[in-house]
Amino acid sequence: MSKTMLIKSTAAAALLALGATGAAVILSTTSPSAVHADIPPTVLGQVQTPSGPMPSLAPMLKTVLPAVVNIAVTSKVEVQNPLMQDPFFKHFFNMPDQQEPQEQEAQAIGSGVIVDAAKGYVITNNHVIDQADSIKVKLNDDREYDAKLIGKDPESDLAVLQIKADDLKQLPIADSDQLQVGDFVVAIGSPFALNQTVTSGIVSALGRATPDGGDGIQDFIQTDASINPGNSGGALVNLRGELVGIPSQILSRSGGNMGIGFAIPTNLVKSVMTQLIATGSVNRGRIGIGIQPLNPQLAKAFGLKDTHGALVTQVTPGSPAAKAGIKVKDVIISANGREIQNAQQLHNTVGVLSVGDKIKLKLIRDGEPREISVEVGKTPEKAVATATGKVTKSKLAGVTLGEVTDGDTKGVQITAIEPNSAAARSGLRPGDVIVGVNNKAVASVDDFNSAATASKDGQMLLQVQRGNGMFFLVLQ
Repeated sequence: MSKTMLIKSTAAAALLALGATGAAVILSTTSPSAVHADIPPTVLGQVQTPSGPMPSLAPMLKTVLPAVVNIAVTSKVEVQNPLMQDPFFKHFFNMPDQQEPQEQEAQAIGSGVIVDAAKGYVITNNHVIDQADSIKVKLNDDREYDAKLIGKDPESDLAVLQIKADDLKQLPIADSDQLQVGDFVVAIGSPFALNQTVTSGIVSALGRATPDGGDGIQDFIQTDASINPGNSGGALVNLRGELVGIPSQILSRSGGNMGIGFAIPTNLVKSVMTQLIATGSVNRGRIGIGIQPLNPQLAKAFGLKDTHGALVTQVTPGSPAAKAGIKVKDVIISANGREIQNAQQLHNTVGVLSVGDKIKLKLIRDGEPREISVEVGKTPEKAVATATGKVTKSKLAGVTLGEVTDGDTKGVQITAIEPNSAAARSGLRPGDVIVGVNNKAVASVDDFNSAATASKDGQMLLQVQRGNGMFFLVLQ
């Protein structure tokens, strides 16, 4: 059975052994065809034909295509001859045990968008140019230039390049917050090194987080406009020819398009690009809280009507959040006037702010709404706890708990957990530190035993620290 994969849509790097410079493209008819939305004639421009005017995207694309470029990246990678790993081969030819790895050249292909014609700035994906030794930008009129890396940001997967060239064309940048599901969009890039390829579709979802999650900014536009390897860093435009997103990833079983692609919205692009151009890096702010999504069980445990919002699981002492008065178990439902549906959305909102910015939060505490303003800043790292001693409880069958000896952390630590136990299936792991049970802080095994004994309704609400983060978990 095929496995669905999340693939960053850069054409795969190919080792150039023996001086080969070409890349082979395999055309297959065995993969299922992706279904795309047809653009209705009433929203298109028109071109003149011998039979009269005909609906077409061509008038819009004539102004857009010159601003979308091809990016070719060259890097050096170390490779080991597989024969050198064969002990019989090494023995037969009397080869030494230690062999120096050989260095070969690798190439990758992606796309980019000119966003400032006067200064030659080009936006693309970080994964297109990451680890590059040289970067070349090719325009749609076949002019080619060496590019300078201005800055990159792995967390948002964006990078800014600069080229020195005359007569460049740039794309106007639209407000991506105005996008709606169902809007028609066009993707332009260099899939499989096929320069200036245009595909169309609709916005099929907004605010998407990819299935693998991760700590990066996850606020994607989902589209069925065909996106394939090589489209990364290209343009997703509306029917006015305005940039609304940067294609970045695809969800695929085969490595090619299946109708689900993800693009970074331009409002995030603008925020990151401004900082990269100014300083070469992103000075991303933090307010010093740990958050998690709400599920029906947690919503019920906290007396909430629904699962909308982000549950505060941790407030770092001395952080901006602590100074502003945010507390554990607060549920943040709005940030700077924008409704917060889940924890990922709040992470995205804070993640694009800079140190010194202010964010106005609306939250629910003990069933009552409150508003708190927080000045974004940096927060210190928190040490991971260690544990000694062991104890087991029937409520957490299969779990071994130990005392925490770290002076900065109070709680009991999971020192071992049986893989098939209910606790393991709930998501607990060795090393997790339980700091609260049923809304009561626990600083020792005795505290834990007392709080666990008093649990009601056959369930236990745990507050758990994992590394530098904190989350809540309901055990039935």
